[in-house]
Amino acid sequence: MTSTAPVTSGTLAVPDGTIYYEVRGSGPLLALIGAPMDSGPFAPLAELLAADHTVLCSDPRGHGRSIVHDLDRDSTPELRADDLARVITHVGLGPATVLGSSGGAITGLALAIARPDLVPTLIAHEPPLRELLDDRDEIRAQTEEIVAVYDTGDTLGAIRKFFAMTGLDMPEEVLQQVFGGERDPRSIESDDFFYRHELRTTSGWQPSLEALRATPTRIIIGIGDESGDKFCDRTSRALGRELGIEPTLFPGGHGGFMEQPDAFAKRLREILD
Repeated sequence: MTSTAPVTSGTLAVPDGTIYYEVRGSGPLLALIGAPMDSGPFAPLAELLAADHTVLCSDPRGHGRSIVHDLDRDSTPELRADDLARVITHVGLGPATVLGSSGGAITGLALAIARPDLVPTLIAHEPPLRELLDDRDEIRAQTEEIVAVYDTGDTLGAIRKFFAMTGLDMPEEVLQQVFGGERDPRSIESDDFFYRHELRTTSGWQPSLEALRATPTRIIIGIGDESGDKFCDRTSRALGRELGIEPTLFPGGHGGFMEQPDAFAKRLREILD
């Protein structure tokens, strides 16, 4: 099922900026969120899900079309959760089932702690919670090295180290095409915001496990069936052990919703049903 419903877009003022969002389809509200990924890569999945859901996508603060006034302020999971809470409330169709991917899964976990009334069900797909791992000291050091390389102006070098740490795959020719050529100023600003003000606060986030155990939000921990033993597979399983939740497999890898949107949408519907 694929929707042909029009997309309605808007912006919402938050205390320190504006958040861009899109709404499509009809039915129960389902929010798709990433960080630092903006709403664009979610579009194929959103179109599929909009056949039987109202699908809300938004750009996280500092990325895409969402603007922050103070570019020196860190983007924390709590701030991004507050942004999402405001957007869900503004749309007025909530509460919302939330599918958060990567850093967006961490945003969703923060929302489940702060505003469980807005998120009865959270699918946290591969949250990169390094502080739950036994080798977190090594990963902290790798993270600092990534930021240090970026600060020298070597964006390609930083992204190579980031992919090596996480086990994500991107062919060198694609890396060169995406990050090595002339880029628009907004993409450069987004990279700068991520490496200097988001990477540490996201992967280094230490959630209250007690609060996550106590939240009335139903938490589903998703893992790509092609992510075996990669960084986010390990962090997701570690979170599952802490919360007593058996992870649920989804098609593809860390970006399975982009790689296999049809299969991913089918699996998501099975879980929600």
